[in-house]
Amino acid sequence: MLYRKFGQTEEKVSALGFGCMRLPIIGEDIKNIDEEKAIEMLRYAIDNGVNYIDTAYPYHGQMSEGLVGKALQDGYREKVYLATKLPSWLIKTREDMDKYLDEQLEKLQTDHIDFYLVHTLKESYWKNLTENGLFEFLDTIVKDGRVKYVGFSFHDNVELFKEIVDAYNWTFCQIQYNYVDEDYQAGKEGLKYAAQKGLGIVIMEPLRGGKLVSKVPDEIMNAWNSNDIKRTPVQWALRYLWDYPEISTVLSGMSTLDQVKENIKYADEGKSNSLTEKEKSLIAKVGNMYKDKIKVNCTFCRYCLPCPAGVNIPGAFEYYNDGFMFDNIEGEKENYNKFIKDEAKASKCVECGRCEEECPQNIPIREKLKDVVKTFEE
Repeated sequence: MLYRKFGQTEEKVSALGFGCMRLPIIGEDIKNIDEEKAIEMLRYAIDNGVNYIDTAYPYHGQMSEGLVGKALQDGYREKVYLATKLPSWLIKTREDMDKYLDEQLEKLQTDHIDFYLVHTLKESYWKNLTENGLFEFLDTIVKDGRVKYVGFSFHDNVELFKEIVDAYNWTFCQIQYNYVDEDYQAGKEGLKYAAQKGLGIVIMEPLRGGKLVSKVPDEIMNAWNSNDIKRTPVQWALRYLWDYPEISTVLSGMSTLDQVKENIKYADEGKSNSLTEKEKSLIAKVGNMYKDKIKVNCTFCRYCLPCPAGVNIPGAFEYYNDGFMFDNIEGEKENYNKFIKDEAKASKCVECGRCEEECPQNIPIREKLKDVVKTFEE
């Protein structure tokens, strides 16, 4: 296993981190983690050099932290850096912050968290947290030893990302990043900005929730196979990230022991600045092939919101684009109808046009929402 310096700390973390959001389950209930298999996977990973374990309060219907706590018994806790996250959306008062952290410590069967993140920051959460004493809380938990290092995970635009980076003496941040999402949310600009400020960088969604490696379109598989050195789509996606010297660790939400073994093998090759210019060009080409499939050039800036009719415009376009990008219309139709509330669906558009007045990309939003309706709702 290769290890990397974690920002300005003296800690060395494994290039591959274990994300505990997609553990194996029994049946369809995400709360019903297959405990035996999950613990075997985690301990195998640790025994083979993985030392960064990432979980969070809501993962697996609030069952992930408890499972991780069990897996880290028998001496395994001392072998790893443990990361979990403050559930930002549940915070109503300053007291709530301590309440959830103490609950998490109990679930995880530990007296401290090595890397504690303020979870899934976006504008509304950020405003509420800062108004309720977030910075004082972070100072306190480091001082009293419940947490060693504090950071945040992020899901909004790059301007807010920079504001948050500059607002506090963070140790690290966690962002979504892969070869398709270079300009999404914090993106490459945010990654470079945080690194220049000395923050450790943790990467989530390296495979875009598995979409970059499952049901790979033939033309993209042919592009990968054109390289002299043959690699799997998983290997290409991970190598792309490990090539960045700024990145501390790449989280993988592994669901099987075979995936654990495969990714550990790939991590042995994950040195920074190790890709050739030809290989970088190939990855950029594949990224553009995916992007060329995009139907709506939405950058998720959210200037179109709030919609007077309540339509989740960026969300609708995200599922719509993913359906075409990954040749998975039926799968994204299912996601759209599962995760977009009925009152926020594209069909609720009243064609007032206010969104189009605000859109910096000059997208004909009203017409595109009709396409979403035809594809996902009819």
